[in-house]
Amino acid sequence: MATARADPRKGDAALARQALTDMLGPRAEFRPGQLEAIEAVLRPSSKVLVVQGTGWGKSIIYFVAARLLRARDAGPTLVVSPLLSLMRNQVAAASALGVGAAALTSENHGEWDDIQQGLISGRLDLLLVSPERLAYGGFRRHFLQQLPRGIGMLVIDEAHCVSDWGHDFRPDYRRVVRLTRETQRHVRVLATTGTADAHVVADLTEQLGEDLTILRGPLDRPSLRLQTIRLDQPARRLAWLSSALPRMSGSGIIYCLTRFDTEVVSDWLRRCGIDAPAYHAGLPPEERQRREELLLGDKCKALCATVALGMGFDKPDLAFVVHYQRPRSVVDYYQQVGRAGRAIPEAYGVLLTGAEDHALASYFAGTGFPPAECQRAVLEVIEGRPGLTEGQIAAHVNLPMDRIEQCLKLLRADDAVSWRAGKWYRSRLAWTPDHDRSAQIAARRLAEMAQIEALTRTQGCLMEFVGRELADPCSAPCGRCANCAGPVLRVPIRRRAVRQAKRQVARRHPTIVPHTVWPAGLERPDETPIEPDRQMERGKALCVYGEPRLGRMVAEGKRRGTGFPRGLLRASARLIREWHPQPTPTWITNVPSLRRPGLVEGFARALARALGLQYRAALEKHADVPEQKHLLNDILQCTNARDSFRADRSRVLLASPVLLVDDTVDSRWTLTVCAALLREAGSGPVIPFALAAAIGTARP
Repeated sequence: MATARADPRKGDAALARQALTDMLGPRAEFRPGQLEAIEAVLRPSSKVLVVQGTGWGKSIIYFVAARLLRARDAGPTLVVSPLLSLMRNQVAAASALGVGAAALTSENHGEWDDIQQGLISGRLDLLLVSPERLAYGGFRRHFLQQLPRGIGMLVIDEAHCVSDWGHDFRPDYRRVVRLTRETQRHVRVLATTGTADAHVVADLTEQLGEDLTILRGPLDRPSLRLQTIRLDQPARRLAWLSSALPRMSGSGIIYCLTRFDTEVVSDWLRRCGIDAPAYHAGLPPEERQRREELLLGDKCKALCATVALGMGFDKPDLAFVVHYQRPRSVVDYYQQVGRAGRAIPEAYGVLLTGAEDHALASYFAGTGFPPAECQRAVLEVIEGRPGLTEGQIAAHVNLPMDRIEQCLKLLRADDAVSWRAGKWYRSRLAWTPDHDRSAQIAARRLAEMAQIEALTRTQGCLMEFVGRELADPCSAPCGRCANCAGPVLRVPIRRRAVRQAKRQVARRHPTIVPHTVWPAGLERPDETPIEPDRQMERGKALCVYGEPRLGRMVAEGKRRGTGFPRGLLRASARLIREWHPQPTPTWITNVPSLRRPGLVEGFARALARALGLQYRAALEKHADVPEQKHLLNDILQCTNARDSFRADRSRVLLASPVLLVDDTVDSRWTLTVCAALLREAGSGPVIPFALAAAIGTARP
């Protein structure tokens, strides 16, 4: 919608109030701090950082400012937003308020010409793009440089992503200000975030300039009542949930650290008559959307979610957030618990903490910001072999694929590499690794683990602790949390429920999902399908490696190398009988080993006797290659397995379904390659079974 020309006789405050009432009606009023932020960003060449809690209304700042700037004949506002779903919500919200807005995404390429004309004509006040979009020269040439009056304002939404101190760091955010200034030198800049501790604010100030105006509001939300509860055993936490959720009004979110745990919690609650579907990044997008709508419409009690349910999800009347495990940091905790109680008088935030929290936190701490030596390793591969795809790079550097992608984004943000037609090239610019910064960030991650653990143990006000860690100058005792006013919820944990939950936990058998494509770079630059008649079937693991009881028995058996305890044999036979794998296996074989030749074979033979099936040693390991656990990406793991196994054609394979047994499963490439070899040699369908799933297979 085009905006009427501003009346020069009115000041910014009066014009802003008029714009607000035009949008929301004659009784609309700004919340404390909103008008101050609008006035600050309307000043020429201003740079403003607004740090306000979730639900405060940061978007209204740039909606109103965009309208007022357009009325002054300024160019449109460019909003850099990190998520497609968030962009969709912002476009819908802006349009509902009479602000002309559009998002430029890969999904609406056919609308780009119309969007460009809308920006030039003044029909559109606001354009939303991802930070990655700014890295493309075509976007700058065809959009930014075509605007007759340039950009009126640059908005960096979720600005903590600019800082590599933040867990949500997106390397392409680094180039946001730089690229925009190539188009217009004195553009106004507004950065908004709901969470920024002292480290993030300092980094933003360094990147945006010392003249950055910082406007902070209190992070306390009067509706939130916080409590932390230590329940070491997963069974006790499950029993607590089944007792607590019926006592809570409304609907909410149960945050878990892993996909696997979302399924375990969801299954348990469903058995208890509580509808709480799992939600994680492994679900198809349409299914995630369907489950979000269930929660938005109060058609389920809760979603059991990983961090995949994060930015972009907004339910103002969310009544509770429960953490099944301790989150990675106080920042993560505040972002997640802050989704509750935005528009209702009271909401609960309950943090459960258990014995496995430290191991999980350590795992995630190791998957964060890539150290300088990783970036150097990737750069050296590109220098020696220009024009490689990401899969081809992975074949030459022993790093996880997501770590390689992080390194490439960082190197590209530093203009050390370029990307053309799907391949990576070294630029002519010199690049020096910042070892000190990498070490500082690694140390910061460890400090964050200590901070969130301290939150679970503090005797002081929980909200004050959070505010202090997030550099909130207004942090003070809230008078509402469990430490200030007594337990938020008095929930009995019934022994019968604990016993039932223990049985549930004992039966938490991870699913082994078949690979359906060979990794990119193995034979061709792109992924290639695995023929259906060479794929393995869906399988099971008995437990998660290292977890109490069974997981520790597997770890101890591998350590000794002389055999697995009979308790594992009994549990495995019981699982397979209850599982009834389809198609039903008629014989058993195992993944062979040169280092411990009798360990898995002996177990597989005993399992065959227990199940009344034939055993045949159908596979042979003919090369002493590195252990899979030391190889960190799909291409190396798959190549390693291909180079070391073969089907023993001197033995007679049965052309019927076979159970393929291994001790642990992680990447699934050993099982995938062995299954393909068995099928090629004439076996029937291959059903994988492992004693334990490595910790990485159960993560988000």
